[in-house]
Amino acid sequence: MVVMESSQISEPAGPPRERAENGRRAAALLGSAMVLAALLVLSLVLSLGLGARQLSPAEVWHGLVDADSAAYTVVHQMRLPRTLLGLLAGVALGVAGGVMQALTRNPLADPGLLGINAGASAAVATAAGLFGVATFQGYVWFALAGAAVVAVLVYAVGGGRAATPARLALAGAAVNAALYSYVNGTMLLDAASLETMRFWTVGSLASAQGGTAAMMTPFVAAGLLLALALARPLNALALGDDAARSLGAHPARVRAGAIVAVTLLCGAATAACGPIVFVGLMVPHLVRALTGPDQRWMLPCCALLAPVLLLGADVLGRLVARPGELQAGIVTAVLGGPLFLYFVRRKVRA
Repeated sequence: MVVMESSQISEPAGPPRERAENGRRAAALLGSAMVLAALLVLSLVLSLGLGARQLSPAEVWHGLVDADSAAYTVVHQMRLPRTLLGLLAGVALGVAGGVMQALTRNPLADPGLLGINAGASAAVATAAGLFGVATFQGYVWFALAGAAVVAVLVYAVGGGRAATPARLALAGAAVNAALYSYVNGTMLLDAASLETMRFWTVGSLASAQGGTAAMMTPFVAAGLLLALALARPLNALALGDDAARSLGAHPARVRAGAIVAVTLLCGAATAACGPIVFVGLMVPHLVRALTGPDQRWMLPCCALLAPVLLLGADVLGRLVARPGELQAGIVTAVLGGPLFLYFVRRKVRA
């Protein structure tokens, strides 16, 4: 009988090493999420403090809690509504972009590039021009319907289950061109629509009012919860329909749920602040570099980073054009255009 010394007996190195690596990865992901949360808090403070009139952090705090403060009117009537709107719209657009890129397996997918924002815009233009609707309560239902119709249309024209990234991009570009031509024609033919929508069509947070964020919250919350619930099935769907079924997912239900989530998120955001492009494209790419493709981490981090980008664009627009302002939609387009070209060139080289 051979007696082995205790130092010679060891457990297999695989499982403990794998658990250690998983623990380190989870810690890194949690650290990234905490950094993004800190950036979000900072962007909220900057949005409340910077503009035509500069407010220090102490003045922002007193403006929030002290009705007798000199900054109370500026904070509560001007800065706070647009900051909350930027927070909700950023969450909506960032998560919608992440869901669309996962659903279509297209890294260039974006609610604006695939025509969904254009569908919501066309519906809002119709509501303003034909029915005289001029409030968020009226806009939102038209925007949701328009976003849903165009989402299904682009997906069907792009090939449905056989859709490729190129076909979806072409279908979205065609629908975008047609719908924005319709929007511009509606505005030119009706003076009231032109006056109502000339700033809205650019994409801005400046039209925020005290109740806008409160009315928008149920739609964004419903879309966000549905998107997060679909995170694991979307991971399975990325492997293909057959693999997804073997993992217990139902591809048709996942696609339908994803379209509903994107419709709720994009419809509410577009109705409230107009068609803001490139946020849904840029944010998932930036987040994916931190978290990888796992939607369970990526979508929550998109919800943290997208408001940072949108509020940062809004603050930058206020500062560069003081005492006026440059709309946030223009700033995101200026930032997003070169980034989009970079992604396209990188994909072509790959």
